[in-house]
Amino acid sequence: MISIKQFLPRTLFGRSVMIIVTPLVLLQVVSTWVFYDRHWDTVTRRLASAVAGEIASVIDNRRIFPGEENQDWVFYSAGANLGLRINVRKDDILPNSPRTTGSSTLDELLGNALRERVRRPFHMDTFSHEREVRIQVQLPDGVMDIVVDRERLFSSTTYIFVMWMVGTSLLLFAIATIFMRNQVRPIRRLAAAVDNFGKGREDSDFKPEGSTEIRQAAAAFNLMRERIQRTMNQRTEMLAGISHDLRTPLTRMKLQLAMVGDSPEIADLRSDVEEMEKMVEEYLAFAQGESAEQVATTNVSAILHDVVNGARISDTLIELNAKDRIFIPLKPNGFKRAITNLVNNALLHGKSVAVEVTEIKGAIQITVDDDGPGIPTAEREEVFKPFYRLDSARSPDTGGSGLGLTIARDVIRAHGGDLTIEDSPLGGARIRMRLPI
Repeated sequence: MISIKQFLPRTLFGRSVMIIVTPLVLLQVVSTWVFYDRHWDTVTRRLASAVAGEIASVIDNRRIFPGEENQDWVFYSAGANLGLRINVRKDDILPNSPRTTGSSTLDELLGNALRERVRRPFHMDTFSHEREVRIQVQLPDGVMDIVVDRERLFSSTTYIFVMWMVGTSLLLFAIATIFMRNQVRPIRRLAAAVDNFGKGREDSDFKPEGSTEIRQAAAAFNLMRERIQRTMNQRTEMLAGISHDLRTPLTRMKLQLAMVGDSPEIADLRSDVEEMEKMVEEYLAFAQGESAEQVATTNVSAILHDVVNGARISDTLIELNAKDRIFIPLKPNGFKRAITNLVNNALLHGKSVAVEVTEIKGAIQITVDDDGPGIPTAEREEVFKPFYRLDSARSPDTGGSGLGLTIARDVIRAHGGDLTIEDSPLGGARIRMRLPI
């Protein structure tokens, strides 16, 4: 079903202009209809009646004052005082059908006036000549040809009214468009600032401007941004203290275990301490989220080459398909950590890994495929939860602590992108990453 919403503008600027233009157009239509129906029709009727009366007066004068001299004087007076150019063709008869016909308002009004005033057979031509109207009247002794200037049958105020109406409408529309553009610009700046903040990019040039409501929204956004940044800074500082407090006893435990000696029990304790230290480091990296790092225009291909080259020390086959230069704004260290987690996770579960980068509209897409056992569809969202692992026993021999994918998605979403899991053409899992340019 066709809806009227399909034809309405989608932008605020377009809708605002439509709100201004629609009443303006309706006003012009009503004004034009009233003008043509009342003023133009009335004025034209009166002008046509005056011309018809003048023609009837000339015919009467010619009949009352016969003779060639009197006729010449009557025609001369009509031309000098009334603007009628008259000529009589002796013994001529009008044809049965008119030479030129028309259906305009002028034809109708002038025809009615001639029938009412002259009361003789006539033909009129209102179309053949641009500046003249020709009228032929049948007389007893011939045909009278009358030429009337078209200006005598038209009111010049018609065109002046239309020109003023159109001109003022265009001027008002231009002024309204300028004002509306100035009102919409702060909203676009606010939307850009919100988008940049969502992607982790700073927008130091943003400041509240525009109408009172837009300034209130911008001020509320600034307060929200400050609260979020303050919360993130407080969390980072708190976790830095926790990191120091946890690392100190872990380091002391490692030194004490090193001094005890070697035994199966001591080896198990050392393994547990190392696992605890690894889990603490991963948890702190996840909680901090690289929040202090600044966004910079970075070559994504260079980071991918570094990660893939570093992963080639293992026995797993890994391939990279990417252009040499793909620059986008991002946090380099956070992005590299996310890619490293994805590649290491693929290397952990598969024997063959393929990394590919493609450019799509407004974004880049990175896929990491492996030929491992894959991830069940029901658990593809669960694996992004902190410390969630497909291995319910959480054995350290089968992988990390369950934060790799969580950190990767957290980093990518902080850049305004997203991370999803699909079936891989290699038979395992495909991690699809999208980053806005």
